[in-house]
Amino acid sequence: MSSPTPPPTPHPPERLSRCVAELLGCSRAQAEQYIEGGWVRVAGEVVETPQALVDAAQVALDADAPPVAMVQAAEPATMLLHKPAGVDFEACTSLVTPDTRADGDSSEVRMLQRHFAHLAPLMPLDTEASGLVVVSQDGRVARRLNEDGAKIEQEFLVEVRGATGPYTLGKLSRGLSYEGRALPPCKVSWQNEVRLRFAIKDVRPGQLRHMCAEVELDVVAIRRLRIGRIGLNKMPPGEWRYSPVGDRF
Repeated sequence: MSSPTPPPTPHPPERLSRCVAELLGCSRAQAEQYIEGGWVRVAGEVVETPQALVDAAQVALDADAPPVAMVQAAEPATMLLHKPAGVDFEACTSLVTPDTRADGDSSEVRMLQRHFAHLAPLMPLDTEASGLVVVSQDGRVARRLNEDGAKIEQEFLVEVRGATGPYTLGKLSRGLSYEGRALPPCKVSWQNEVRLRFAIKDVRPGQLRHMCAEVELDVVAIRRLRIGRIGLNKMPPGEWRYSPVGDRF
């Protein structure tokens, strides 16, 4: 009577980067770029951590993986979010999840799990306002918007109620002050009978509501449409899209 066949000896776990380097015949650095780009699967699941300990027998490349020579280091991500009214600015990052990416995102950026870590909201927006908010993990974008934000024009649509006069637009566009500081001129126009369009720089919390109150208008709603060259476009509240690397505000 023959003895039963012993079970196969399990492979000792190895670093994923080493497995991929051996699989592709490439350097460890190239293997790490491949992994961080989301092109490697372990037991059928994408793993983006080069240091992960895995069974080499379960490592495989994604079916759509490009040649190793074409893979570059994963860039930090910047997202453009349509913040709903009532959401605190600092809580915006909690809305950016894989499930809330806009169907109409035409950026062609490959979504990675690493894109949802260490995000920071930029260019503050009042809690009661809705509209465009930049959320990024890219230090270059953060520096640009934090250091030069006061110089970047923003566009707002403000719904108001109240009686208007012949000098309403003139007063809004020049001559007002806020928190003890004279406000620089801005561009204001009527979109329709109840909506004002502001093109304005260096907007501080509560400023638009104060400006409207100064001309005896009550603010019903505020929506930010644009930051510099980047527009909100037709994106539903609570959804986001990628801002491609190289896009300038």
